[in-house]
Amino acid sequence: MRILQVTSDWKWTGPAEPMLRLALALRDRGHEVTLAAPEAPVPSGRSLAREARAAGLAPSLELSRGRGLALPRDARDARALRSLVSARGVELVHAWHTRDHLLAVLATMGRRSLVRSMRSADPPWATPWTRWLLGRATDALVCVSPGSVERWRGVRGARPMFGVFGAVDPTRFYPDAAELAVRESLGLKPEHRVVGIVARVQPHRRFDLLLGAAAELFRADPAARLLVIGRGTRHAELAEEPAARLGIADRVVFAGYRTEDYARVLRTIDVFTLLVPGSDGTCRALLEAAACGVPAVVSRRGALPELVVHEETGLVVPETPSALAEAWGALLRDAGRRAVLGRAAAERARHLFTPQRFAAQLEEVYAAALRRR
Repeated sequence: MRILQVTSDWKWTGPAEPMLRLALALRDRGHEVTLAAPEAPVPSGRSLAREARAAGLAPSLELSRGRGLALPRDARDARALRSLVSARGVELVHAWHTRDHLLAVLATMGRRSLVRSMRSADPPWATPWTRWLLGRATDALVCVSPGSVERWRGVRGARPMFGVFGAVDPTRFYPDAAELAVRESLGLKPEHRVVGIVARVQPHRRFDLLLGAAAELFRADPAARLLVIGRGTRHAELAEEPAARLGIADRVVFAGYRTEDYARVLRTIDVFTLLVPGSDGTCRALLEAAACGVPAVVSRRGALPELVVHEETGLVVPETPSALAEAWGALLRDAGRRAVLGRAAAERARHLFTPQRFAAQLEEVYAAALRRR
């Protein structure tokens, strides 16, 4: 197949990495893959375009940066996309955001198959606009999990939809012992048992709940620690200052945003936790932790209860401080149980969360979209 992956977001966040992993896996499977994406405002900054070039898939078309509709900017981009589709003989366009979805609709004008990936397990309001864009204007819709498909029926109707779990890089994320030097660099001692989270510090990610639960855990277990991996413009307001007010700042490690040593930092975690999915509804950080053999405690939000098999690869609990603290504590106190759950999580990741399986499932999606068109 000749496939065009198109995104209007230049950032290396959210669905950017899954999209690039998919494109590379599809190329390895013999498909002709073209990429259209914006450049970063600062060339030296980390971006999708830069990561794609490093992986050998340089964008063939530079789209304008920006959100929402804006003429004549989008008219220019739509014309450029139409020319690219024609020149490359593209059979199918895969869009990842609302703006590039609209550009793809304008560029293809119903003459090419169009697939859209959704970032959230929960659909928007079923307005006439969303029913048209995500319904009649789209040949196939990709949801973040099998269970989320039914939630989208109100918007999509009986048209083709597919629930596809995300993927992680098995050459980077795999079970291995935590490195003493990495633990020491984070201020962790051998006796510390660590609950860890990877999340951008934002109000909707429930850092109030996270820190409240941590305070309960620390009262019961003085050797417990909370490791927070991530950043955000409101980091001090939503994380550091509340931790200080709760009197737990000395037991919360703010590791910031990690790049080269990210997988090694993940392996210092004894129990991973995630309360609310972020901009990537496939919850990539949870999949990465599972691939590293780290059991998880999660809420019932979004796709989380599908990604963690309760009592098999981790625990799924209510969104209360006491429920979280109790689940974290139970696993921290029982190294044998953690090991069993961690092995099961890693095995499930090796089976379900690989780029090869992701690409094979998207091939099925694309085939269905081509048949419909």
